[in-house]
Amino acid sequence: MLITWPWISLLSAGLLEICWVIGLKYTQGFTKPIPSVLTVVALAGSMYLLAKATQTLPIGTAYGIWVGIGTLGAATLGIFLFNESAAPLRIFFLGLLLASLVGLKMTA
Repeated sequence: MLITWPWISLLSAGLLEICWVIGLKYTQGFTKPIPSVLTVVALAGSMYLLAKATQTLPIGTAYGIWVGIGTLGAATLGIFLFNESAAPLRIFFLGLLLASLVGLKMTA
């Protein structure tokens, strides 16, 4: 499984997506200036890196992985930071999402 710059960009974009999605909770509706600025910066960085990755990677694969990383990360951090549900069925489906991300990478 070869890791190239487009994949590194895509992974970085996904990690920044987690940051801005979690950041939304801390902005309190964009009423808190510092979390709001950090959230917008993370969003812009995530979009930029996603755009760079899609110059090389198929759009369906890149977008699917970007959204999947964000979803998996936000759901996992939601469990730890915001006391969201960690029900076994939820964990099972997050595991399926992770398997799907690996599958998309392997078939790209």
